[in-house]
Amino acid sequence: MQSPVMININTATADELSRMLKGIGEKRAEAIVAYREENGPFRTVEQLQSVKGVGEMLLEQNRDMLSVK
Repeated sequence: MQSPVMININTATADELSRMLKGIGEKRAEAIVAYREENGPFRTVEQLQSVKGVGEMLLEQNRDMLSVK
């Protein structure tokens, strides 16, 4: 079985985020990038929930693909 592709939420573009993550559309992906630009890099995957529109359920759907390194 192939291991999931890891996505670094500190370096991924909005386009990459919207294409590769479940439940993340263009607007939400842009919000993630904007949050990162305003607040600096994410220190934990859980910090993604600080972005408007990203809740625990969305985080859990994608957790095994997310990385901050």
